[in-house]
Amino acid sequence: MTEIIMEARDVVHQYPDGTRALNNITLSLEKGKKIAFLGPNGAGKSTLFLHFNGILKPARGKIIFRGREIRYDHSSLTELRKNVGIVFQDPEIQLFSASVYQEISFGPLNMGLSREEVRRRVDRAMEITGVTGLKNKATHYLSYGQKKRVSIADILAMNPQVIIFDEPTSGLDPKLTGQIMELFDGFSREGKTVILSTHDVNAAYSWADHVIVIKDGSVAGEGEPEDIFQDDGLLAAADLDKPWLVDVYRQLRSRGLVAEGCGVPRTREKLFGLIRNI
Repeated sequence: MTEIIMEARDVVHQYPDGTRALNNITLSLEKGKKIAFLGPNGAGKSTLFLHFNGILKPARGKIIFRGREIRYDHSSLTELRKNVGIVFQDPEIQLFSASVYQEISFGPLNMGLSREEVRRRVDRAMEITGVTGLKNKATHYLSYGQKKRVSIADILAMNPQVIIFDEPTSGLDPKLTGQIMELFDGFSREGKTVILSTHDVNAAYSWADHVIVIKDGSVAGEGEPEDIFQDDGLLAAADLDKPWLVDVYRQLRSRGLVAEGCGVPRTREKLFGLIRNI
């Protein structure tokens, strides 16, 4: 049975300079899904994420979490942020403690957990993100990729139900990008709802259960990756490229090298399998 964990209902947000970043945006996010947000720079993705976490408040409209409208008093926001964590695009914004261990333990300590529980959560978060060996290292000496991993461990140690990643693979090489996406798969298998914005259409196509395209502060389209990335009009309107898998598949099919009706593959292995089975 489908369970909606988060909603935006007719949300409007306007910045002090008059820029209208969200324009009556309405959407629902299903619990436990891997959801990718796509769209051009300035489309409103990051602004929407800040509303999900309660950092920004709508000028009009509502944000709903687990069936209840978000309230903006201190205790309500504290509770929300235990359950909805956001990892920012630039890890420098997020990291402020002297050492990696202090950084990752900050959130759990402020949740009032016991020292034993904090230690357990921090150790687990470091193990999952592969930064255990950096435990005592000063955060300002970390590489960019290491900072990315520590910023993810920061949020993971809070054990939220929803984890939001704003451009998580920006600035990473392909190998580290793959490792980060595998981490997200692991979070999903634990039942967490994983939300990310990305300009990497190839990663979004292969990874996501559901894709939402944002343009001019509104939902331009949403659906399963196979449908979204074959909608040429939507991709053109949102200035998005096709994933290479979709392009290659179309070329192979047009030349009769792939049987009709087999469906667009989501991985290179499945594409190669279709070619070998001709």
